[in-house]
Amino acid sequence: MIDVTLENFESEVIAASMDQPVLVDFWAPWCGPCKTIGPILEKLEGEYGGGFKLAKINSDEEQQLASAFGVRSIPTVVLMMNGQPVDGFMGAVPESKVREFLDKHVTAVVAEEEAAAEAPAPELDAEGQLERLQHAVATDPANDDARFDYVKALLMAGRLADAKRAFEPVAAKAPALRRLDALRRWIEAVEAEGAHDAAALDARIAANRRDFDARYAKAQSLFAKQQWTAAMDELLEILMRDKSWNEEAARKLYIAILEIIEPPKQKTAEGQIPSDDPTVASYRRRLSSVVLS
Repeated sequence: MIDVTLENFESEVIAASMDQPVLVDFWAPWCGPCKTIGPILEKLEGEYGGGFKLAKINSDEEQQLASAFGVRSIPTVVLMMNGQPVDGFMGAVPESKVREFLDKHVTAVVAEEEAAAEAPAPELDAEGQLERLQHAVATDPANDDARFDYVKALLMAGRLADAKRAFEPVAAKAPALRRLDALRRWIEAVEAEGAHDAAALDARIAANRRDFDARYAKAQSLFAKQQWTAAMDELLEILMRDKSWNEEAARKLYIAILEIIEPPKQKTAEGQIPSDDPTVASYRRRLSSVVLS
């Protein structure tokens, strides 16, 4: 979905409609029916997977465009193909009717894209992967698995500010969901990076092996630098000496790291099975051995 003005109309509507259908939605902030049809169109743009592009025009601010299309009432929706209007409707029609309208024009486009999707997709570079994940989250904001993968990829790329923005919609759910809690702890570790001098932490630990604050800070720093096993080794040093220190902070951070480095579960006919990554398996056993001892 894109907001269209007179300045970008040529590129975002006329030129764009040469490659894919463009659905133009004329609306206004004061228009009650517009608030009904707008979300329907935005939802269907995602569901049709690129079958059409949604362009929204504020008819109050862009009266010249509204006049050019002969808009007499809003909402008015016009479908553009190959640079020309081919169909349209007025009013807040039900979603089922909008689907019928779209299916007359964009089903073939969707079918072509689905056929193309069956072919092996080329391997994406890091930026391409991020764009794919961002699209998955935008299409289905309630998909926590997709959001986990997206925020994780942003943190892996060192894009802390973007990761925090992407994580914010699910931050309230983090205490109840282990994977989201793992992201929260990773973000906190990255934010804390640089607050402590590594040499000073090592000196404190050498002077007092039970300086758990120093060990925990060092583990956070290693976590932030994506030195997973080194961070967990430092946390094990705390757990071996005091499993309940600071309300089990070491165990919780250790589990968070395991959640981050665990490969995606394999899907089978019977459901999902855990990965057999040797590093993850080894560090899970070490945690169990220490906690249960």
